[in-house]
Amino acid sequence: MDYLFSVRGRKGDGYSNSISGIKFLAVPGNKNKLRRDCEVSKTEWFKSVEGNCGIGPDNKGNVVVFIHGFNTEQYSMLERHRKIRAGLEAHGYDGAVVSFDWPSDGVALGYSSDRRDARAAADRLFHHAIRKFSADQKPDCKVNVHILAHSMGNYLLREAFDYADDDHEVAQKSWLVSQVAMVAADVSSNSMVNGNPKSSSLFRHAARVTCYYSPLDEILNISEVKRIGVARRLGRVGMPKDCPEKAVNLYCGAYYKQHKDDFEFDSGISHKWYFDSPRFYEDLYHTFMGKMDRNELATRAPTSLGNLALI
Repeated sequence: MDYLFSVRGRKGDGYSNSISGIKFLAVPGNKNKLRRDCEVSKTEWFKSVEGNCGIGPDNKGNVVVFIHGFNTEQYSMLERHRKIRAGLEAHGYDGAVVSFDWPSDGVALGYSSDRRDARAAADRLFHHAIRKFSADQKPDCKVNVHILAHSMGNYLLREAFDYADDDHEVAQKSWLVSQVAMVAADVSSNSMVNGNPKSSSLFRHAARVTCYYSPLDEILNISEVKRIGVARRLGRVGMPKDCPEKAVNLYCGAYYKQHKDDFEFDSGISHKWYFDSPRFYEDLYHTFMGKMDRNELATRAPTSLGNLALI
């Protein structure tokens, strides 16, 4: 069973590219399309996710929340969700993977409208996920929550965390996600400077933030052009030098260049190859489990610039 929560509007028996209220879905493995008959109650959904997060007598459970990016049709989101789950499980992950599905036009010219939808979706992510998570989190909490965001999904993530600190009720609570993985992030690199109000909430409520970036990302170059070239993308150039100490900068350009022939070619492969790479999932698994220091993972090596590279 695949667990997703969606803010796409209903359209017949399926869903549209318009934003609407929250729906919680449990999708059988033999279905390749999200339909209304997959919707379940919020209570049933959270109970099922908790029951599949791998809680044991001597270990905590884990939940990975995936937030997709720009230009993503719903069927593509479900396919990627399943790739992520299988990729992590191949390296020993036994927790749950859930995906937050927001309306993305699925066309390259829809960048501006997707950006507007991302802002609205961030508000719903805050209200229906962060609010509940902050309310449920207690000192003896038995579940670690991790976040995996791709492309514009990182913008949505950053905005949702910012909304949380603006909400009086949530801001009064002490809550923390374990690991945040920002992959090919379509946000400004400068916004991740230590103390920047746009990202301060994200860093405040995460134990560690790992940035997977590649200068060879052609899609993010398009994003820079749309911004008149003034806002360099985090997923293309990485974290700034004066980012918070809990940030991890992981350069993936050389790895992609060396292995790009291993991936099926399409026009956006330089932006999304991560999801077809077993090595990426190996690094991601160890990142989420947090049992080793950032510098000790066998999937990484130091660079001459003082950061780390995927190898």
